[in-house]
Amino acid sequence: MAATAREDGASGQERGQRGCEHYDRGCLLKAPCCDKLYTCRLCHDNNEDHQLDRFKVKEVQCINCEKIQHAQQTCEECSTLFGEYYCDICHLFDKDKKQYHCENCGICRIGPKEDFFHCLKCNLCLAMNLQGRHKNCPICLEDIHTSRVVAHVLPCGHLLHRTCYEEMLKEGYRCPLCMHSALDMTRYWRQLDDEVAQTPMPSEYQNMTVDILCNDCNGRSTVQFHILGMKCKICESYNTAQAGGRRISLDQQ
Repeated sequence: MAATAREDGASGQERGQRGCEHYDRGCLLKAPCCDKLYTCRLCHDNNEDHQLDRFKVKEVQCINCEKIQHAQQTCEECSTLFGEYYCDICHLFDKDKKQYHCENCGICRIGPKEDFFHCLKCNLCLAMNLQGRHKNCPICLEDIHTSRVVAHVLPCGHLLHRTCYEEMLKEGYRCPLCMHSALDMTRYWRQLDDEVAQTPMPSEYQNMTVDILCNDCNGRSTVQFHILGMKCKICESYNTAQAGGRRISLDQQ
């Protein structure tokens, strides 16, 4: 059974290897649609011509003893923990990320739960600091709740119209309210690393440092001044602002 399962759907995963690129888990899902075994629904959907309905999953296979059993958090045969977090509705197994299942959303979300509330008008879980003050879009200033345009939630938790979000990205990448990056900028930051390394500053600026405030992690650090951007020492983002005057580093004078 194990050999057949591996050929039919485990995507080349070796037995005993936990999870996939999407989730850290100790079991494979038995897809009710095709009876194949996959680490997760995303792995299944990437390899099949149909989608796996995670809510209909009934059985899983332990990656250690290979026993197929009813979906649960711990293996009934060898006591392998399938996931630090487990939802018996979504059949989500993963490492602990403070997840919680929102009944109104119908899915699991990354928490912690006490930091979010579900807005029935938006039909979304939003950060608690938006409760009672997320009515208007910060771009067009029109009411979000009565608009026919779907709402978009930024990583920082602020809400704006999807169309306004798309227009915003043509001009910049930051939330208009808190200046947090509105999308994953990791690849661009690494490109900027290369550009900074290939663009030495004039000699009179090479020993100059500056205090910066990071808009992404809110951390403060002192870094070498560079005209292309100053990189946060904490989260490695270039979404920073100068928080103090420039000065010559004493240990480099």
